Amino acid sequence: MNQLNTLALAHRFLREEVRPGAFCIDATAGRGRDTALLCRLAGEAGRVLALDIQEEAVAATRALLAREGLHNARVVRDSHAHLADYAAPETVDAIVFNLGWLPGGDHDIRTTGATTIPALEQSLGLLRPGGVLSLCVYCGGASGYGERDAVLAWLETVDPARYTVLVSRFVNRTGDPPIPVFIWKD
Repeated sequence: MNQLNTLALAHRFLREEVRPGAFCIDATAGRGRDTALLCRLAGEAGRVLALDIQEEAVAATRALLAREGLHNARVVRDSHAHLADYAAPETVDAIVFNLGWLPGGDHDIRTTGATTIPALEQSLGLLRPGGVLSLCVYCGGASGYGERDAVLAWLETVDPARYTVLVSRFVNRTGDPPIPVFIWKD
């Protein structure tokens, strides 16, 4: 099977956009893979903030960073709905979201439109001009489609004079393949 998937596309996008010295936010740290990638891309001169509501995710992210010798991240147990508490407007180079639940974790604990939409709204204001946002929208199964539908509807309201929004989908894959979304701030 082709290894091209939503996460691979997101990581390609981030490799193209994030430069050494960047300030990046992983809004949904999960197991820490995006956080580690952002740390490597931002380099020693950069910094990364990773948030997650679950202690299991925070611990997993910290452990991965320690194993990989990455020291330029701050990992916090908090909701992505509080992003604006951690960064000033127009100071962030890249923000990453992976919606759904913690891989291998409790499927009853997952992101929802109630917190994700405010987090996305805050993110747009936090991005510096030229900053980017990567969003992987996982849906179906235990999560259902509510968050996906809310996020897709919200994306259509984003100001086209200030942001470019690209929503992709895999049309020949069965089930509910995740939806990759990329935003550039002009």
